[in-house]
Amino acid sequence: QFGAILSVVVLYWKRFFRLNRVEKIAVEPLKALSKKQRILLAGRNFLHKYDFYWKLVIALLPAGIIGLLLGDLIDSMLESVTVVTAMLVIGGIFMLYVDRWFNRPTADQSMGWQRALKIGFFQCIAMIPGVSRSMATIVGGMGTGLNRRNAAEFSFFLAVPTMAAAAGYKLYQLMRDPLQLDMLADHLLLLIIGNLVAFLVAMAAIRFFIDFLTKYGFRAFGFYRIIVGGILLILILAGVDVTI
Repeated sequence: QFGAILSVVVLYWKRFFRLNRVEKIAVEPLKALSKKQRILLAGRNFLHKYDFYWKLVIALLPAGIIGLLLGDLIDSMLESVTVVTAMLVIGGIFMLYVDRWFNRPTADQSMGWQRALKIGFFQCIAMIPGVSRSMATIVGGMGTGLNRRNAAEFSFFLAVPTMAAAAGYKLYQLMRDPLQLDMLADHLLLLIIGNLVAFLVAMAAIRFFIDFLTKYGFRAFGFYRIIVGGILLILILAGVDVTI
């Protein structure tokens, strides 16, 4: 996942490392403020300066909280090939109508706190195996009035802390298991190559996906999911073991 995370940061590095400008206040007017007013002003400036990152944190909170509390339960109840197959087909059918139901962009395309939180709740839907995280968050963004491009870009921005948190948790579990740690050391070169390939592929895929989605919408992705889900369903009904 590190390669995919890095690709988003590299593609949008100006957005990730650009801080909002904070107006400086002269010393004399600042002295006229009470201690409480100075603290409130400093807090407001701090929130404004790092506004981009706070919005990502807010959008990450719902999935983070629900994942910590119910993640294992959700996996144990829903992680099966049958559920994945069903979600592929259902999600595909849903995608055929997304543009008709949700593509109503408003004049205000700024990312507010409420908008970020709503997208965060949509991301929770992706905890169901077979539901695309990108689809859930993009649809969530469009549902709040974002256009397809802005919704897709914020979805990829949100993927960075989401995948980083997931990768960090996996690494933490790995570090606690000496056997897994030895395997990691033995396959370190393969891991580096894999992340490099993931980085290059993700760079190309993100650009293509956003341009294609902006121009054509969701329908092609909907048909793709239905076809893949249909093939899996046929294999399951034929008694083929499709578990990985």
